[in-house]
Amino acid sequence: MENIKSQTGQSSKSLQRLIVFTRYPEPGKTKTRLIDALGKEGAANLHRQLAERTLRQAKSLVGWVSARDPTLEVYFTGATEALMREWLGDNLVYHQQGNGDLGARMAQAFDRAFNTGAVRVAIIGTDCPSIDAKLLLYAFEQLHSTDLVLGPAADGGYYLIGLGRMVPELFTGIDWGTSRVLAQTLEIAQRLNLSLCKLPVLADIDRPSDLSSLPNDFSGTVL
Repeated sequence: MENIKSQTGQSSKSLQRLIVFTRYPEPGKTKTRLIDALGKEGAANLHRQLAERTLRQAKSLVGWVSARDPTLEVYFTGATEALMREWLGDNLVYHQQGNGDLGARMAQAFDRAFNTGAVRVAIIGTDCPSIDAKLLLYAFEQLHSTDLVLGPAADGGYYLIGLGRMVPELFTGIDWGTSRVLAQTLEIAQRLNLSLCKLPVLADIDRPSDLSSLPNDFSGTVL
């Protein structure tokens, strides 16, 4: 069995795994739908702040539960691992997202987690500033008795998906990046008779119209 270790030497063979999907905040390649409103540097800066905010909440969850369970991992794209460590620090487990569409990359991440001993796994992105440690804790609690946990996004996608076992069908035949993602995922879950918990609907920050959904305490330097 693969034994993944972070720089602190902690094994990631925990029962619970929280995976954060993100990308390196390179101007011009990040938050491209916001470039017209914020410029290349502004869009990249917003992504950087959203990702750092999400990681703070994820680390808070890990601190609440225990030092090693759930394990926190970052799946990244757009940079080398060295650049990611320089940005987010050495005390995290990092993996490249791999190839394929979003569904294929998430399926690979779930596979790796379950194949290395996890029994409850959740993936989140970094576009939703309202995700907090309490919500993440609730999601993992639900996975003790539920096959699938979904965090619906206001744009028709989802900001969190949690599984108690691998269900590959959830990641194929989905129109990723559209308003149909959540509905299509729910249809598959119903067809497979999966037990489901839906979290509160939250807003992702992807388009200029979404900027009004940034929390009041969010840094004003982006706008």
